Amino acid sequence: MATTRRDHLKLGAGALAGLAMSGAAARAAAERPRKMRILILGGTGFIGPHEVRYALSRGHEVTIFNRGRQKEDWPGPVEELLGDRNTGDLKSLEGRDWDVCIDNPTTLPFWVRDAAKVLKGRIRHYVFISTISVYDKNDAPADETAPVAAYQGPDPMAETAQAVAKNLALYGQLKAVSEAEARRQFGEAATTVIRPGLISGPGDETDRFSYWPVRLANPGGRWGPEVAAPGDGTDPVQFIDARDLAEWIVRMAEQRTAGTFNGTGPAHPMTTKAFLAGVAAGVHATPKLTWIATPFLQAQKVSAWSDMPVWIPGQGETMGFHRRSIARALKAGLTFRPLPVTAGDTLDWFKTRPAERQAKLRSGLTPERETALLAAWKTSKG
Repeated sequence: MATTRRDHLKLGAGALAGLAMSGAAARAAAERPRKMRILILGGTGFIGPHEVRYALSRGHEVTIFNRGRQKEDWPGPVEELLGDRNTGDLKSLEGRDWDVCIDNPTTLPFWVRDAAKVLKGRIRHYVFISTISVYDKNDAPADETAPVAAYQGPDPMAETAQAVAKNLALYGQLKAVSEAEARRQFGEAATTVIRPGLISGPGDETDRFSYWPVRLANPGGRWGPEVAAPGDGTDPVQFIDARDLAEWIVRMAEQRTAGTFNGTGPAHPMTTKAFLAGVAAGVHATPKLTWIATPFLQAQKVSAWSDMPVWIPGQGETMGFHRRSIARALKAGLTFRPLPVTAGDTLDWFKTRPAERQAKLRSGLTPERETALLAAWKTSKG
């Protein structure tokens, strides 16, 4: 399916509608906030650098705490403290005070517990970045009140990153335990829990979003002219630009907004068909899409999310995965830049990666596998 000019115009209008803000949210974003001292645990991952830069642009003092393995060039003064939460080395945080702590990288509950040992009583607000994967089930649309996954193990405080890598089911379970630990340590009134969905945009090293801008633009003609697309185009998709997420997190900290929020988008429901049209518009492509039925993809062992990034079947046990309510986040001021902007910026960023990195995407179909899949699909259709 080629993306037409009419599709682009429709998409642009819908995307701009997604930028609409309530009067209160618009004023909060535009007004010069009171200067804060912000501690960011992490700060050099995916959303951290966007948080730092936005906080600096808003006039805040920023301190980051991490192991010092990744260096960034900041547009202003940033205090960098070194330590290692895996080993309990938090000495550089002792005896210090901040207005807010934003905890980006935590999956392990003991990280929250140990952070509280040095920060409790020394911060006014704790923002914990969780995940949409905390929910126990994804078989129906739901909001933040839906049950979260129960931890299945002997001791959540003894779990390690190595254990999570071996058993991915632990990821959501431990994030849920970490949320509860955050509320226990810092109190409901001083704790914000944000549950992002798929994070997209420049800096996406997983390629779970980047695959589509790269695939549709097809730099170097690595793939054929025909693009394998998942399902029939009607499945829903949800995602959020890392920059939109980061900026909203900082504004939530400024307003000291407590509570639990699903942090994903877009503002209005979007289908896979509209999603690929938006990506195509952003990378100035007119792809020929061939939609391949979900049962056939499953029979061919083409995995949702990894082989077909962003996409999850909108039926059965995953029917609600991309239908999470974000009404609470929208009311709290979450806004979105247009999808074509995210797609175009992601492609531009990807082109700055080393040649060997560009040559091997970490998600999505390889050119060879896509060619074989398309051939098998056509054969099955006679």
